[in-house]
Amino acid sequence: MRDALRPRGGPDRSPAPATRRSNARHSEARKVIELRDVWLCFDQPVLRGVNLHVCEGETLLVLGESGMGKSTILKLILRLLVPDRGSVRVFGREITRLPFREVLRMRRRIGMVFQYAALFDSLTVFENVAYPLRENTKLSEREIERIVCERLELVDLDAARVAARLPGELSGGMRKRVGIARAIATDPEVILYDEPTAGLDPLAVERIVELIRRLQVELGVTSVVVTHDLRAGFKIASRVNLLCEGRIRFDGTPEELLAADDPYIRAFVEAA
Repeated sequence: MRDALRPRGGPDRSPAPATRRSNARHSEARKVIELRDVWLCFDQPVLRGVNLHVCEGETLLVLGESGMGKSTILKLILRLLVPDRGSVRVFGREITRLPFREVLRMRRRIGMVFQYAALFDSLTVFENVAYPLRENTKLSEREIERIVCERLELVDLDAARVAARLPGELSGGMRKRVGIARAIATDPEVILYDEPTAGLDPLAVERIVELIRRLQVELGVTSVVVTHDLRAGFKIASRVNLLCEGRIRFDGTPEELLAADDPYIRAFVEAA
C-alpha cells in the first residue's frame, strides 16, 4: 500500500525528522494561517494543543481518523468556532477576538468548498455561484453574469448548458465543481476544501484532483484540504499534517510521510 500511495516521479526519501525539517523549510515564508497551542473541547477534548501553519501559495493536506478534528480546524480558520485556549491567526491577524464585522471582511478573502458541495437545492446553478457575489459585492448584474460564466468554464462546466439547472439534476462530480465555482467566485486568496472527493466515483475523483491542481497554478491560491483519500490528497499536497489524539503527529511532505517509521503513521498509511 505504501508503494501504491507513493507519488509517481517523487524522490524516495529515507526516514528523517520531518516536522523539524518542514518547519525550517517554511520559516522564511509568509504564514497565511497559523494555529498556536489551540485547545478545543465539546463533550470531550477534540484539539489538545494543535500547532499548524499554512504558508502563502502552498497546499496543506490535513489527514486523520474520523472524529479527530480535521473539519474543526477549518471552522476555526473561518471563525465559525473559537478555541478554548490558544491563538488562530489568519492573514497576519489574531481572529479569535475580532469584531464580527471584521470577521465577515476576513471571510470574503476565503473560499470554502463544503463536503458534498452544500449547494442551495432551490436555486439554479447560476444563482448558487452568483450568491457570494450578490452578498459581498456591489457588482452589476451584467458583471455578475460575466463572472459566473467565467467561473463555470474554469471548472470545466458549460455555462450555457448548466446555468439554469437545479443541483438535483446534476451528477455528484458536477455538483462538486459547481461548489468549487462558487468558492472561487470572489477571487479568494485562500480555499478550504472539506472532503472534496467524498462520495465520488474514481473518474470523478480524478477530475476534481486535476481541477484543484489547475486552480492552484492558475489562481495562485493558498489551500487547506481535509480528506480521508490519501491517493487524491497526495496528488495535490505540498505538505501534510496528520492529526492524532488532538495533536499534530506529523508535519512534512507526502514522501516523508510514506517513509516515516512511526508505528502509528505506518498503520495509518497501511490502512488507507
